[in-house]
Order: sequence, then structure tokens, then C-alpha cells
Amino acid sequence: MIDYLIVGAGLAGISFAELAINNGKQVVVFDNDSQNSSRIAGGLYNPVILKRFSEVWDAENQLKDMADFYDSLKDKFSVTLDHKLPIYRKFFSVEEQNNWFLAADKKALSPFLSTNLQFLNFKGIHAPYGYGEVLHTGYVDTALLLQHYHDFLKKFGWYRKEEFNYSALSLKDDRVAYNGVEAKHVIFAEGFGLHNNPYFNFLPLDGTKGELFIIKANDLNIDVIVNTSVFILPLGEGLFKVGATYNWKDKTDLPTKEGRIELIERIKEIINCDFEVVQHFAGVRPTVRDRKPLVGTHNLYPQLHILNGLGTRGVMLGPSMAKALYNQIENKMPLVPEINWVRFLNKNWK
Repeated sequence: MIDYLIVGAGLAGISFAELAINNGKQVVVFDNDSQNSSRIAGGLYNPVILKRFSEVWDAENQLKDMADFYDSLKDKFSVTLDHKLPIYRKFFSVEEQNNWFLAADKKALSPFLSTNLQFLNFKGIHAPYGYGEVLHTGYVDTALLLQHYHDFLKKFGWYRKEEFNYSALSLKDDRVAYNGVEAKHVIFAEGFGLHNNPYFNFLPLDGTKGELFIIKANDLNIDVIVNTSVFILPLGEGLFKVGATYNWKDKTDLPTKEGRIELIERIKEIINCDFEVVQHFAGVRPTVRDRKPLVGTHNLYPQLHILNGLGTRGVMLGPSMAKALYNQIENKMPLVPEINWVRFLNKNWK
């Protein structure tokens, strides 16, 4: 009998798998490749919600957990996954500068917002009001991360590229059985695929579609991430990742004409040089109404657990939420109420 069946091989699933394996647990991870939000994600991590100049919940602990996680994977795979880059928020007015200083004066935000405005002449960007620098930021190469981690799981026979058949799952008193495999626990980390899960599909996982570009802009020269209504992330050789849109109605992973138009308009607000769209892709982020993850154990079936709802901050939240769930299961450490899915029990949230 193994310890964990993990359904989903995105950021949530591999974060839990790595923690379990490092603690001597046996796992099997299922991946049907239906949810691509982890793979195509911008991969940015940022402890500040720049749109509202507000703090990210529990940002300090999340940054520590993610640093430990990606540093350990760097050693395991001999490849750099975590690229530490500052995020520069371009200002469009004196009022925006003032709002920045007001935010930086708040106790929760002061560790993350520099009060030294940056006036840099990046080629391809006109920024007469300068930039505000966000500290402790960067991006994770999520596609490379998933490629290496899936290969690692395959090497030991811990990876199954197949659709998980919920109807084939048999619940015993202290274990589960699935197609000839017995396990102590199941971790459901399917992202937006949660809607097909008969044990947790009542939870309010909305899903938010995001569209991104890879653009070619030979006359743009930045060595930081520039952010306004979208981010521009340098990839090298004149290529940049740009994103992302937010669509709460469309639940497909197909790029749209509307998304293309929106991204092009927003890029033109930031840069003043020519660019070419090289690639256009889309995915559905697993988002929740209250912008907090869905973590915990089923109220009727103690063998079943959920690790979902990482939303737009999967690279930050994944390691921290996996740690919280693992400690709940193995060490009986209670989850904080903010992330425990039971907060939606007996609530009129529909």
C-alpha cells in the first residue's frame, strides 16, 4: 500500500509530491494534461497586489517556503528555475507616485515597496514619471519546472499519464483502492478540473481565463519586469512574455480575438516601439470567490483531501499550501481558517 495518490501534476500536485517524497512517502501522480494553467503561467511571484496597492495574504511565509522549495529543486535537477528580478511599476502621473508612497508607508507593505523611485531610460519605454520598485520578486520557469519534475516521477514509476476515473475509486475504512493500487490518502489537485470531481465539485471554484503573448521587440531593452495593467517579462534575444487578461465567463483554454486586442492595446500603453506577436496562448486559472486557496480534508471521507484554488499566485502558494496540508494530514496540525475549504460549509455562496 502506498501513501498518496495525487490527482493533478501542476504546481499544486508536484509541490505536495515533492514534500511527501522528501519525507519518505510513496506516491503515484496522475496527469491527464487537461489543465494547462501551470504550464503556460507567467510564473511571476510578487508579494503586493499592485492594482490596489494592497498586501498579499501571508506573503512573508509564502516567500520563505517557495525559496526553500525552488532552491532544493535547483540542486535536484541542476537547473535554475527561480529567476529573481525586480518588478518595476511604471507611473503615469504624479498622483500614482503619491499613492505609491502612501502604500509604502503601511506596515504590511513597507518591506516590499521601495521608496526610492527609479528613473531609468529603458530603450523602448517612455516613463517621465519613473517607476516604483517592488522587492522580493521574480519569476519561475513553470514549463521547465513541470518538464523536469514529470521526468523525475517517470524515472521511478510514480507518474501516470491518464485520466483519473473517479468512479473507479473505492473508499475503505482507512484507505482507498484504485485500479489495483491501494493508498492511505488521495490528494485532489486538479485545478479547474475540480468541476469533474464528485467529492469536491460543490465548492465555489470559479476559474478565471488568462491570455498571454510571447512577443518579439528588437527595440525594447529591459532587464527587469515592467508592470502596469499587464506585465512584460524579458526572456532574452528580443523575446518577452506579456500578460495577462482576466475573463470570468469564458472557461476554455483557447486564445481569442478579444484577448489579443486587449493585450495589444495594453502593451502599447507601456512601450513605444514596434513588436510582433510570436505566440498567443490561454489557460483557466483555478480561482476562488474570496481569493484564498481550497485546502483540507473531506468532511465525510478522511482519506480524501483537496489542494486547489491557487489562482494567479501558484508559484508562491503551491509550496506553502502543500506544506500546510501535509502537516494537517501527517502531523495533525490544524489549518488556518483562511485556507480551509470548510469555510464554505453552511454558507450561502452560490
